[in-house]
Amino acid sequence: MKKPLHFAYLLLCIGMASCASSGYVYLDYPQDPQLILPEDIDDIAVVNRSLTKEEDASNKTLESIATGEIAGSDKLASDEAIKGIFDGIQNRGHYRVVIPSETRLYGTGTRLTPEILDWDTVNVICDESEADVLLVLETFDSNSDFVFNTAMEQVSSVLQTGKASGRIPRRARVNVRSYWRLYDPASKTIIDQFQQTHLMDYDLMNGTLPFTALPETAYDAGLQYSSRFFPSFYRVRRDMYKKGKGRDKRLFDAGWRRTEVANWKEAIDIWTEIANNPSSKSAGRAAYNIAVAHEVLGNTDLALEWAQRSYQDYDEKMARNYAKVLLRRKRFDY
Repeated sequence: MKKPLHFAYLLLCIGMASCASSGYVYLDYPQDPQLILPEDIDDIAVVNRSLTKEEDASNKTLESIATGEIAGSDKLASDEAIKGIFDGIQNRGHYRVVIPSETRLYGTGTRLTPEILDWDTVNVICDESEADVLLVLETFDSNSDFVFNTAMEQVSSVLQTGKASGRIPRRARVNVRSYWRLYDPASKTIIDQFQQTHLMDYDLMNGTLPFTALPETAYDAGLQYSSRFFPSFYRVRRDMYKKGKGRDKRLFDAGWRRTEVANWKEAIDIWTEIANNPSSKSAGRAAYNIAVAHEVLGNTDLALEWAQRSYQDYDEKMARNYAKVLLRRKRFDY
C-alpha cells in the first residue's frame, strides 16, 4: 500500500495548560488536483479577454459608478490576475506559463460571458507562443464597498454639518468575479471552465492603501485559480493523551516530550514499554498514542493495529472511533 502522507505541514499543538491531560496533532493529507491535464501538456499560454475596446469605455464607466468600482480599475486589476496565474504556475511541477505577444483580446468587459473563441484564433496564439493550451481570462469584474462607503460618509457629513468629512472608512471589502476557460487546440475541446468569486477584507487602519486593495485581490484570485493544477492538502486533527496515570505517569510524560520535538520513534519506544505491561494504568493510552504516532510516520496499517489493540484490550473509547477513521482511510486509500 502506498504511503499517503506527504506532509506540507505537521504541527504538534502544545499551547495548552501544563495540567491538561490531552493534546492533539494536525496532519495534512494530499488531494488530487482539481484539474488534471493530459500528460502531453507542458506549456500554457495566458491571455486577458476581459477588456473592452476604448469606444465601449463609457458604458463601463457608468457601471463602475453604480457598483462602487473605481472607473478603469478593472483594466489594471485584470492584468494582476494574469500575474497571479504566472507566479502560481511557474516553477511548480513541469508546467510553464507563456505570455504571447498578443496578450489581450476584447470581450464583453462585464460579467456576461463571451462566446467561445474560434479555434483558428486559439491555434494562432498557441503556435506563435509554442504553447500546448490557451488559458483565457474571459471576464473580470470587481466591486468594492470602499467608494460607496466613502461617498455615503461625505453625503452624511454635508447634510449634518454642511462640510465634507475628513474621515475614511476603517475597512474595505473587495469582491472579484472572473471566468476562466482553458482551450486545447489539439482536441478542439474546452478542458476547463471555471466561474470564480474571490473576496478579501482589508483593514485600512493597518497600513493597507485603498488603491492597492483591488490589485492585491485580483492577484490573489489568479493564484487561487492556478492552484487547480496542483495537488492540495486537507487538514485533520488527531487527539492524543498528554498525561499518563499511575506509576508510569513520568515515563508517559517522557514520551510526550519527544513528540514536542518531532522525535516520534523514541516516543513510540517509550509508549510501547508501557503498552506491553497489561497491569499499567496507562497501557491503553499509550497504545492509542502509538497508533497516532504511526499515522504521523505514514504507516496506516500499524496505526490501525494499535488503535484496535487500545480499544479491544483496554477499552479506550477514543481508540474505537479512531480505528473506524483509519479503516475508512484504508478503504479509500487516501
